[in-house]
Amino acid sequence: MVIVTLQRDKCIGCNYCVEMAPGQFQMSKKDGKSVLLKSIDNKGFHTLKSPDHNIEEACFLAEKACPVHIISVKTT
Repeated sequence: MVIVTLQRDKCIGCNYCVEMAPGQFQMSKKDGKSVLLKSIDNKGFHTLKSPDHNIEEACFLAEKACPVHIISVKTT
């Protein structure tokens, strides 16, 4: 299981996550912040739980590229 968490409120809209993992992230046209696709929002923390380990590498790259460190990736 790959668990990706995005703290969207602190997003600065740099677009690095979309460049690294376009299948999991996109930029909102409304506010210019990152959106974690197919995630569940819990008080500003957007979480995606996926059994697909093929997304793991791209999500780790997005986590490392984020200049404000609001992306977390864990595997189980």
